[in-house]
Amino acid sequence: MDQRSTHNPIKLDDGAVAAGEACVHCGLCLPACPTYTETFDEADSPRGRIMLMLGLNRGDVTYDDSVKGHLDGCLNCRACETACPSGVVYHQLLENTRDKLHESGVDPTVGGGGLTRWFFLNVLTKPTRLKLALLPARVLQKLKLYGLVRGLGLPRLLPRSFRKMEAMLGPGEAWPKPLPERSRSGGVSNLIGALAPGSVGKPPPQPKVGFLPGCIGSVMFNDVNRKAVELLAAAGADVLVPKAQTCCGAIHHHAAETDDAKRMARQNIDAFEKDRPEMIATTIAGCGAMLHDYANLLSDDPAYAEKARQFAATVRDVTQVLTDLGMPEMKHEVRRTVTYHDACHLCHAQKVTAEPRTLLAEVPGLTLVPLTESEICCGAAGTYNLTQPGMAERLAHRKLNHIAETKADIAAMGNVGCATHLRATAAQRGDTLEIVHPVDLLHEAVFGPDGDR
Repeated sequence: MDQRSTHNPIKLDDGAVAAGEACVHCGLCLPACPTYTETFDEADSPRGRIMLMLGLNRGDVTYDDSVKGHLDGCLNCRACETACPSGVVYHQLLENTRDKLHESGVDPTVGGGGLTRWFFLNVLTKPTRLKLALLPARVLQKLKLYGLVRGLGLPRLLPRSFRKMEAMLGPGEAWPKPLPERSRSGGVSNLIGALAPGSVGKPPPQPKVGFLPGCIGSVMFNDVNRKAVELLAAAGADVLVPKAQTCCGAIHHHAAETDDAKRMARQNIDAFEKDRPEMIATTIAGCGAMLHDYANLLSDDPAYAEKARQFAATVRDVTQVLTDLGMPEMKHEVRRTVTYHDACHLCHAQKVTAEPRTLLAEVPGLTLVPLTESEICCGAAGTYNLTQPGMAERLAHRKLNHIAETKADIAAMGNVGCATHLRATAAQRGDTLEIVHPVDLLHEAVFGPDGDR
């Protein structure tokens, strides 16, 4: 750490300071905070971290290894925002603090350091590069040789964060194909339109739904994305996947590379602006939360502030869009017992909790059982599980223990990070647990287990 700046205050933006000063220290956030409920250390709580960050701004807190540890330990899960009666927008204060520390040079390892950081920013966020990086493993999987690689313990030769990434690698296509730029199908909305008065002889209008597959999602979640597009089209949407879109910018934003995050936000706004979709859907909670935050991210950009506000207002989780459109007929039974985990950036950042459960409860034959602490973070938190493996593993075991209590054979969740993190930890424990996206179950109910239309 660069000691030259440790005693100098960092000057936070006025909005971030106002967010922190809105805290009245009531403590209602404490039982909602995953790290506090694990350590019971006040400095690992939201209000404790707020005091540290405001102290850094005033200059009466020294940025040392202890303070760094408490701030880096935050998952940015935003559960405290859900619990807060004062409406403290905690994540804005945290992200602004990380930005200012990074700019000052005292905290160059936000989001990991060295090769790990480079990989996060330059491979994970670039689908073609990520596919190339995974290609050797995918070929070995295809040849049924990857189990031998793991059996020989070769992954143990990788750096620690890369060992975790390898453990999170599930089965997948060798080279996932991009989604079609446009998908249409006659569905529920078309039928309703055809029956409307005065509609005889006129093609019913199809609602335009933009779709953001995500950079990691388009590689690791490609099958889920394909199923989502098929469901949206069957529900009557004209689904648009612009080629010009890019990474949502979340990894860069959380790693204090704000200029790059802003560039990506502008590119995505421009990419979708041409078709002006009524809604923009995503299957990935982390991406959706970032898209919602474009209004805040670009608030000081005179050319994009209003565009960003309008864009963010159209963003929906895929389960919200399917609820708004009306699900296609679910003709196939799915006789499974399922529990649902709330991804933090879906329930806390986007406030989406009812729609996934309502849709799953309507699936014929499916039994949905409640999950204790469903809204508590599983430890994935973007790249957190790679940079803070100790706490991430504790939280994963806590989540898996609660899932085991439900006796469900499937856990559904709406985020690629949660799914891969918990799948890897479950395999390490020897748990026989299937982890899916709600879209997987909804697609099976509509199209059957083999996906036949």
